[in-house]
Amino acid sequence: MSRPTIEFDRVAFGYRSGSDVLRVEALRVEPGERILLRGPSGSGKSTLLNLAAGVATPTSGEVRLLGEPFSALSGAKRDRMRADHIGVVFQLFNLVPYLSVRENVLLSTRFSPLRRERLKGRESAEADRLLEALGMQGLGDRAAAELSVGEQQRCAVARALLGGPQLLLADEPTSALDEDRREEFLRLLGEECTRSGTAVILSSHDARLMPFFDRTLTPEDWT
Repeated sequence: MSRPTIEFDRVAFGYRSGSDVLRVEALRVEPGERILLRGPSGSGKSTLLNLAAGVATPTSGEVRLLGEPFSALSGAKRDRMRADHIGVVFQLFNLVPYLSVRENVLLSTRFSPLRRERLKGRESAEADRLLEALGMQGLGDRAAAELSVGEQQRCAVARALLGGPQLLLADEPTSALDEDRREEFLRLLGEECTRSGTAVILSSHDARLMPFFDRTLTPEDWT
């Protein structure tokens, strides 16, 4: 059996001692697998993503990333592992408005020498390739502040994927898109993740996303 990209083992999380808001007995995500977390606002989707990203740590149990005890590491070591191995697409995209689209994409390699090493000096060329693959050709020099919501989303995805992370985490990234743009985005995202072998955990309240994923988890699986 292959090593999972990320694994939750008897994980519990609570903001106060003795009051768990989330429990995941066992979750194993294989390389290249696509998981949809589907549930209403407040159901724990973002908390689960934060645990997977190492932004939050369990009150009990363990999260392992690429076989390493991720949640047991110090904050600085989790930050390093996240930068090297995880791409994150935030709900509000978190682009730097005064930087160009290309400069925003390249931020992921600025913070990770390992991602730069994987690209062997081809950072800008790969950034442009990702932008083109995601329907953003010709926009690399445009200021991020000038982008539409859909374009900001694709720029954020290109940034998350640059340098071939093993895991992509995305929190409600399609909430501002109409149906046609949503389906196009998911198709392009799937193609790029297949190309790089990147596993995906994406959260959404929208059941229409289910056909684009290998598995769907609901609050019954983590509460």
